[in-house]
Amino acid sequence: MSETILKEEEKIVFALRSLYRKYGYLPYKTNKFEEYDLYVANKEFLMGDGVITFNDTDGRLLALKPDVTLSIIKNGGDEAGTRKVFYNENVYRISAKTERFKETMQVGLECIGDIGLYDVYETVVLAAGSLQTVSPRFALDVSHIGVVSAILDGIGKGEEFSAKILQCVAGKNRHETLALCAEYGISEKDTKKLETLVGAYGKPEEVIAALKAVCDGAECKAIEDLERLCKLFAASEYADNIHLDFSVVNDRNYYDDIVFKGFIDGIGEGVLSGGRYDKLLKRMGKQSGGIGFAVNIDALEGFGLTARETDADVLILYNDATPTETLIAKTNALIQSGKTVTVRKNAGKLRYKEIVDMTGGVQ
Repeated sequence: MSETILKEEEKIVFALRSLYRKYGYLPYKTNKFEEYDLYVANKEFLMGDGVITFNDTDGRLLALKPDVTLSIIKNGGDEAGTRKVFYNENVYRISAKTERFKETMQVGLECIGDIGLYDVYETVVLAAGSLQTVSPRFALDVSHIGVVSAILDGIGKGEEFSAKILQCVAGKNRHETLALCAEYGISEKDTKKLETLVGAYGKPEEVIAALKAVCDGAECKAIEDLERLCKLFAASEYADNIHLDFSVVNDRNYYDDIVFKGFIDGIGEGVLSGGRYDKLLKRMGKQSGGIGFAVNIDALEGFGLTARETDADVLILYNDATPTETLIAKTNALIQSGKTVTVRKNAGKLRYKEIVDMTGGVQ
C-alpha cells in the first residue's frame, strides 16, 4: 500500500473516531482471537464460513477473529442502561476479490442494552454521517426485517418458501417471485404484497405508502414502526441520502428489526453494513438489545486518489548542495501556513500546485 493511500485511510479513521466520540461512544479494544466455538455457533451471522484456526497451548481450538460484534457481546454483560462503544480493529476474512484470507480493517460502533427509538435513530444517523465523512456522494439503504417477517408469517407457507422469497427480494427478482407464488398457490392479495416488497426502493414516504396500500394485520404494525423512524430521518441532514430498500436482507435468525447498508459513489461494493441484532444477543444468553454497524476501511483503498488534482500543494526540490537546515525551515514554514508539502530530489510523476526549487542552494 502506498504512503499516500495510507494517509487517506488514516484521515478517515481519525474522522470516524472523532464523530463517534462526539456522541459519547467510548473506545473498545478486543483480543485478536476467540474460541472457535463462538464462530461455529454463529456462522450465519458471519456471512461466510472461512475462519483461520489454530491450537492454543492447552489444546483449545482458537480462531483469529472474523467479526468484532460477537466478541463485544461475548465479553460484555446485560446492560441496565445502554453501553455505547466504538472500535478500530482488524478482522480476518476471505477476500471476495482474491478468495484468499485477508486482514481487513474495520471501524464501527455498537449500542447494547435497553435500546429505544432514539438509539436506533442515532445509530442510523451515525452510519450516514460515517459515509459522509468519506464522500458527500453516498447512499444509505435501509430495510426492516420485521416488515418482511410479518408478511411472510402472514402468508404462512413455511421456511422453504420464505427462504426462496428472501432470495428473490435480495435480488429484486420480480419474475421469479411471481413464479414462486404461482407454484405455492399464493393468493392474489399476498402475491401483490410480495411483488410490492420486491420492487420497493426509493424515498421512505413513497415506499411506505405503497406498502400500506397492500398490507394489513400485523404487517401494518411493523410498517407503522418503520414509518415513525423514517419521519425522524426525514428531519435529519441526511434525509436525501437515506432510502428504503428491502433487498437489504439479513438472516432472520439474528435480526428482527432495522438493517442497512451504505454505498459510496465510485466504489462498486457496499462499504458499511449494520442493523439491530436482538435475536443474536438472545441466542448468546443475553437479554439486552443491540444495534451497530461497521465500515470496511479496506474497501476505501485508493478512493479519491484519481479525483484529486494534486498529491501535494508544494513540491520542494533539493540536492546534496542544499543546506539541510534551510530545507527544514522552508518545509516547516510552508506546512505551518496550511499547505501540504512533499520534499524530493526529483519530481517523478508527482502532481503539485507549485514548485520550490532549492537545488541551487540557499533560497
